[in-house]
Amino acid sequence: MEAKKGFLLRTIFLTIISLGFFCINSCGDRPDKPAAVSSITVLYDTLINFNQQVVQQESQEIDDFIRRYQWKMKTTQTGLRYMIYQHGAGKPARKGDLVSIHYSLSLLNGALIYKTDSLVPFRFDIGKRKVTRGLEEGVLLMKPGDRAKLVVPSHLGYGLIGDQAMVPERAILVYDVIFVR
Repeated sequence: MEAKKGFLLRTIFLTIISLGFFCINSCGDRPDKPAAVSSITVLYDTLINFNQQVVQQESQEIDDFIRRYQWKMKTTQTGLRYMIYQHGAGKPARKGDLVSIHYSLSLLNGALIYKTDSLVPFRFDIGKRKVTRGLEEGVLLMKPGDRAKLVVPSHLGYGLIGDQAMVPERAILVYDVIFVR
């Protein structure tokens, strides 16, 4: 069922994009350029509405998931849900810091996607866009020694196309993170 819904959404999205390009290219250099602008506006509005529906649907899925596990999570303005369940000490991470974390990454259905080696933490520079926006945002909320759960909507994760390896398209991600430093 999920695969059919994903296929349908991709088909609608690609159809809208194709129609937009057709409208733009068919107008050429004719004096009726405002029609092209109107077509682009319609396309833009359609894409915005589609994106809003996807975000609302994901938000409901995330809320249902959190309720099922009875987690007490906070929500950021971007839609990231987080819960620090073990507190550390020290200064929180900041943009530009090189941080070390251990993490496991799962989907909402519980399927484990990635996990760091227990002996070697994963390191990245905050602000260099080497990780998903959701993970980076979550780590910025943490201090060394903190353990947190992050529920990352697809727009803060791997987006519409996934990572082309293990993470499927439009995947909502669940991180369990230990901030080492």
